[in-house]
Amino acid sequence: MQNSSLGIYVHWPFCASKCPYCDFNSHVRDNIDENLWVAAYEKALDEYLALQPDRIIGSVFFGGGTPSLMSPRTVERIIARIQKNWQVANDVEITLEANPTSIEANKFQEFQLAGVNRVSIGVQALNDKDLKFLGRQHGAKEARSAIDIAARYFDLFSFDLIYARPEQSLREWESELSQALALQGGHLSLYQLTIERNTPFYNEYKKGSFFIPDQDLAADFYNLTQEALGAKSLRAYEVSNHAKDGHESRHNMNYWLYGDYIGLGPGAHGRLSKDESKYETREHAAPEIWLEQTLEGDGPAFTYFNEIDAQSKAYETLIMGLRLKDGITIPEGWIGSLIDPYKLNLAYDQGWLLRRDDSQHLQASLEGWLRLNALIDFITVDQPAAA
Repeated sequence: MQNSSLGIYVHWPFCASKCPYCDFNSHVRDNIDENLWVAAYEKALDEYLALQPDRIIGSVFFGGGTPSLMSPRTVERIIARIQKNWQVANDVEITLEANPTSIEANKFQEFQLAGVNRVSIGVQALNDKDLKFLGRQHGAKEARSAIDIAARYFDLFSFDLIYARPEQSLREWESELSQALALQGGHLSLYQLTIERNTPFYNEYKKGSFFIPDQDLAADFYNLTQEALGAKSLRAYEVSNHAKDGHESRHNMNYWLYGDYIGLGPGAHGRLSKDESKYETREHAAPEIWLEQTLEGDGPAFTYFNEIDAQSKAYETLIMGLRLKDGITIPEGWIGSLIDPYKLNLAYDQGWLLRRDDSQHLQASLEGWLRLNALIDFITVDQPAAA
């Protein structure tokens, strides 16, 4: 029997500008008819109700793009349709991603009144030079102000920072972490700068316009991050996420625990269970095509809806579970069918996995986290082909 709890991810695909490091499905548009968009979200939610009735909504996450560019009324209508269609948990977590520009931060109270009870703020850096390099539209002063406003209206809030930036020293990052710890409200998300294909940064990096820390220095940044936050009781409960007890992102925990969630909006992915099977969903990535197909079609604007086979499901569960600090308990049959027992022992010997009394529980060490993708590729027998 499937777990009754269900998450909902709502993708708002629009940004005021495109950051040069970003490879997300985000777009810049001069004119957006929010009435049409909210009508499409409402219709899509009605169609998902037919696919997933009798579920309890445990979390809602407005991601993007830049959801804080939406009007609070749009957010309120989407939340209202979710509440109309499903039973919502009494302690439901409703998160909205936000940029810290003054225009968006000044809407925080209205978002709170619309039903949002947690915000995640894309700060990325706490100095103007690096914010400019990262293509952000806010300054460090605006970022601090937005965090202060979030603390005023939300019991739960988080903000993101990117580290291992060009020319950044460990001492500079240590100082920035100290500033972040003075501002935090119980949760921080800290990501290493990566150069993704099909981004402006990728082309500039290939031309040698800037350099990022090598693998060894990047590991030093990561280790410093763990030490600094651990000393302040913000434990790394996931590879890039740190929280005090009770401040973990429940929506993201649902992902990592391989729970069910609706992926709503252009390019959104979902995982849905029915009977004993689990399905992957993907919606059309182009905003205008998604909008048209949703408003005029007879069902969700899927480009992909497919049952996940047992091997792929196990592999995805392993990938997500090893991201968690507490690791994952695996079924006995996985060792031999999914996990190579010889390579598993090598991973233990190398210190990439922590030895425990329970041999069915896998938990990555800090060294394992530093090479998590390579670790998973190493210990698995075969990796399923990408859908």
